[in-house]
Amino acid sequence: MKKTLFSLLVFAMSISASAQSQSASNANAFPCIDTGYRLYPTNNMWTYIKLNTRNGQMWQVQWDTGKNRFESPLSLKALAAPDQEKNSRFVLSPTTNIYNFILLDQIDGRVWQVQWSSKPEERAILAIE
Repeated sequence: MKKTLFSLLVFAMSISASAQSQSASNANAFPCIDTGYRLYPTNNMWTYIKLNTRNGQMWQVQWDTGKNRFESPLSLKALAAPDQEKNSRFVLSPTTNIYNFILLDQIDGRVWQVQWSSKPEERAILAIE
């Protein structure tokens, strides 16, 4: 009886630890709210990507404790027609490359490679076909 209770206790603690670990790892995951804009962190502590979730437009957002703060366009091209826009239609997923994300249209499945950079000439949005 004691072994069974001990086993159940260990099992319950491992499930709890696993759930806490998943919660911590999902802290930067997509929130489950229906919203028009989302900020996605990059692996650069100063840089985020702001996404218009309705049409796929994106901006690079840099914050700073000094004066080096800016918001700069990554792509102002709307990837959905105005009558097809819907909150949370587009989402970003990070890749293992610090400068690249994958943009997904959750309605029709189209995908793009999104590359941010501190140099505007090195920024790109490339369709993956």
